[in-house]
Amino acid sequence: MQVLLAQPRGFCAGVIRAIEIVERALEKYGAPVYVRHEIVHNKHVVDSLKAKGARFIAELSEAPAGAVTIFSAHGVARVVEQEAELRGLKVLNATCPLVTKVHIQGKNYVSAGREVILIGHAGHPEVEGTMGQIDGPVHLVQTEADVDALPLAIDTPVSYVTQTTLSVDETRGIIAALQRRFTNIVGPNTKDICYATQNRQTAVRELCERVDVLLVVGATNSSNSNRLREIGSEMGLPSYLVADGSEVNPEWVRGKARIGITAGASAPERMVEDVIDALRRIDTVEVTLMDGIEETIQFRLPSELTKDEPVAARHAVAG
Repeated sequence: MQVLLAQPRGFCAGVIRAIEIVERALEKYGAPVYVRHEIVHNKHVVDSLKAKGARFIAELSEAPAGAVTIFSAHGVARVVEQEAELRGLKVLNATCPLVTKVHIQGKNYVSAGREVILIGHAGHPEVEGTMGQIDGPVHLVQTEADVDALPLAIDTPVSYVTQTTLSVDETRGIIAALQRRFTNIVGPNTKDICYATQNRQTAVRELCERVDVLLVVGATNSSNSNRLREIGSEMGLPSYLVADGSEVNPEWVRGKARIGITAGASAPERMVEDVIDALRRIDTVEVTLMDGIEETIQFRLPSELTKDEPVAARHAVAG
């Protein structure tokens, strides 16, 4: 069988930065360091960091007073930041800079006297963090129908921000519905949508045009990984989300000439390799890398860990 790899796929700059923060914190302060929630949505990443001495906690109360504590890439509400300060925790903030940018946009809109509408998925950690960072009410919409149900007059000064793991394609319809509904509305430029989400979705669409089945490497609780699988299904392909090679069902690929593989932004490249190894146990495999965007963005680490040193190149996505 021929295996086509999407490009780009896997780790984005925000995920690389978050993992690097935990690893550098362990090197500098020693184990344990405490991480509030999963640093990123991937069990293999979490388990690897646990083995190095990271302890993942649901609430800050689980960390001893004064302990080194890390906030995940998804961001946290202000009440969490305040609780950490009250308990004297040494905080390293691994919030993705693109998520922080959304927080700042929302705060600026409130300061300008606008109601804030957040386009996102209820219950997602990033959404909870964003809503908790913005003073005043934040209206969450997940569908165009939610826009119609908003309890706001048509001339209300409104603004919108979006969950970063949604692409331009996913938000376009909701934004259009908001613009039809309200006469006084502003929002960020579409270039402010997470580049990694958009790039991976664009790449998977191109991949799906050339393969017979799609395998997406990622976690079931990863929003962007699930969306990649959904795109494959929408394009009429048998599409499956797998955490690693152990979850590959031989019946999915038996008799298929071309297998497409991509990975969510929090999925390590070694799990892609594990899936390819699983396919090799089924049949002879020829691997081809598709052409695609080469991502060069890097986010700097907190100053406590380095003096403006770029994120280590050793985490670059293999291609």
